Amino acid sequence: MGFPIAYACLVSRMVNWQNDNMQAESANCRARAVSVIVYDNVKLLDVSGPLQVFSDARFEDGSSAYRISLISVSGLPVSTDTIMQISATHPDAAPRADTVIVAGGRGALSARYSAELQKLLHAQAHMVRRVCSVCLGAFILAEAGLLDEKRATTHWSECDRLAQEYPSITVTGDEIFVTDGAVWTSAGVTAGIDMALALVEEDLGRTEALRIARTLVLPTKRQGGQSQYSTTMRHLVDSSTGRFDALLSDIRDRPAETYTVPSMAALMHMSERNFARAFKAETGQSPAQYVESVRVEAARDALLDGRASLKSAALEFGFGSDETMRRAFKRRFGATPTALMEKFSSA
Repeated sequence: MGFPIAYACLVSRMVNWQNDNMQAESANCRARAVSVIVYDNVKLLDVSGPLQVFSDARFEDGSSAYRISLISVSGLPVSTDTIMQISATHPDAAPRADTVIVAGGRGALSARYSAELQKLLHAQAHMVRRVCSVCLGAFILAEAGLLDEKRATTHWSECDRLAQEYPSITVTGDEIFVTDGAVWTSAGVTAGIDMALALVEEDLGRTEALRIARTLVLPTKRQGGQSQYSTTMRHLVDSSTGRFDALLSDIRDRPAETYTVPSMAALMHMSERNFARAFKAETGQSPAQYVESVRVEAARDALLDGRASLKSAALEFGFGSDETMRRAFKRRFGATPTALMEKFSSA
């Protein structure tokens, strides 16, 4: 090969290399930076769930849509609620974020009082487009004052605590995630994935959010999942003795059956008075309140999933009449069945 030809080939390779680098750099510049703040005893799934969603997100040309950094105050690895540690980057070494997410876990309840963590959060919050929390990470945002006068949510078991300790926050326990301006908060654990999909949909559109959801075998929005926990399952978990587990399962599986104190007491081989007292001590509700709560949640899920109609739900779930069901929904959700269906179908 003569010199002119060799030189031309070299120039061609350099141009191609430069073009490839420019395209890669352009894609990297387009990618939004997401910083996830972690700390000791963080919940692993609160980190890995949203992390997976953002890692899978792509532009139309196949390039990564997000640059993700896990940051800790010290830049050192942090412990999780499992046997795994999480490697982290020092905040100064991470790119300037578009979105910052505070992960959750029991460690958040003590980490919120860390002056260094609060300083980091404030520094990030003033530079980013969106501030988010997963699960108990809401307590860290609350301590920073970022949820003052806003609507927010957290894990169902700590909603009351969040409302009591930070009375300026309007805490809702009936949504998977809540958006109030530039602040997003999500409910317990896997709800962080729902929130991440919604963030991707806001950035990249519904088509990409659907693609990721299909890849992860997930719904983009959970139908009937606006309530963060099942009343039946909560009381099965809360039961200290397990003595009513079989009865609670029967109520859950057959909500349309007739459940009276005499009939339930007979099933438990207890006197009516002793049964009513023990049931409330075990579940926190009277037998009638408990049965109604199970029926209301079962009817709500069936209505939102399309498994029941307004005409059939009252009889199908043991209310007896449309008016009885309407009053029960108002007590439980503060809205009629019709209003709930309109709210979540429009959402």
